[in-house]
Amino acid sequence: MAEWRYEAIDRAGRAINGVMEGADEAAVLQRLRRDGALPLSVVPAGGGMWGALGGALGGGDALTSQEVTNITRELATMLGAGQDLDRALRFLVETAPNRRAHRVLDALREEVRNGASFAVALGNHKRSFSALYVGLVRAGEAGGTLAPALERLADLMEKERALTATVKSAMIYPTLLTLAAIGAVTLLLVQVLPQFVPLFEQSGAALPPSTQFLISAGDAVSHYGLWALLGLLMAGVAIRAALQQPAARLGFDRLKLRLPVIGGLSREILAARLSRTLGTLLDNRVSLITALTITRDVVGNAAGTEAIDRATASARGGDGLSASLAGSGLFPPRLVHLLRLGEETAQLGPMALRAAAIHEESVRIATQRLVALLTPAITIGMGLVIAGIVSSLLLAMLSLNDLAQ
Repeated sequence: MAEWRYEAIDRAGRAINGVMEGADEAAVLQRLRRDGALPLSVVPAGGGMWGALGGALGGGDALTSQEVTNITRELATMLGAGQDLDRALRFLVETAPNRRAHRVLDALREEVRNGASFAVALGNHKRSFSALYVGLVRAGEAGGTLAPALERLADLMEKERALTATVKSAMIYPTLLTLAAIGAVTLLLVQVLPQFVPLFEQSGAALPPSTQFLISAGDAVSHYGLWALLGLLMAGVAIRAALQQPAARLGFDRLKLRLPVIGGLSREILAARLSRTLGTLLDNRVSLITALTITRDVVGNAAGTEAIDRATASARGGDGLSASLAGSGLFPPRLVHLLRLGEETAQLGPMALRAAAIHEESVRIATQRLVALLTPAITIGMGLVIAGIVSSLLLAMLSLNDLAQ
């Protein structure tokens, strides 16, 4: 009897893992299902230190989200056209865009040919395929609707990537503008202003306070600028390490959701991710408790995860999902209203997807508004700072003129 390490979701919707003895992988899967659990992955428990080290360094075979999306879309198309899974995987192996994708796809095909279900094979490649991905594929296999499940999964991944890209691409220009402003001010303080200092010192005139402040600031930047930059980098690393702690992360994410402008955008993103993932899972006939358990790992916000955990406990106890989410105060009222309507009409999945479309559009509009505010604000701020520096230099020059007369 060999030992197998497994991950699964139990009847209560909780993620479980452990080690189980079994003659083979199929025996372990059968025992987990008999116990009422939903298996996510079953892999040999051996490997020791070198196996653990290989797993830690195994990122070289992790597929990118774009590669996974493309593979999912192609696989759904081929299965929908009537091809069997083995032929579809063989085609993907033969047309893999790089060696990494070829290795992963070839391993998937071999595992499926050796008798493993497609979901179990995917679960053995966690660095490429998430629990959400595996759960949707498993639901599709169980219902005999693998092709539609993969189609919905590809749609979900494309929507998520589009949501992330909307925010990231919109912030590129304000970020570049901010860096340009900092560079321009630094150049004035470090290169331009020192050219006038010998002239001021030779005159012996009393300089205006603003000019004296700028000279001191330029000296500080020249002597301590690199050290300050290093200190900021170290502070950033320290803050990032601190945010790995659950309590610190929870506090930071709660604060982020309550900030005046960023908080509204963050809540819309949270609502879009929750509703899109939940609706897709429910549409694939995944139970509500299991869907919530998978969704909690997708929202990307510790405060949102905590709220979903409370909602899961509420749903497990027979109470409504929407009431618990409303009580958290983190989600937009529109989302809560649509989910409540879905519960009342037994259309929770479709209503969640409708809410997702609304909140994704809200994210797009809010991002555009934020950029529209940030761009002129940064430009005006840079102009005011540079105008202040130039004005201080002119005041000093005028004081020298007055002294000469």
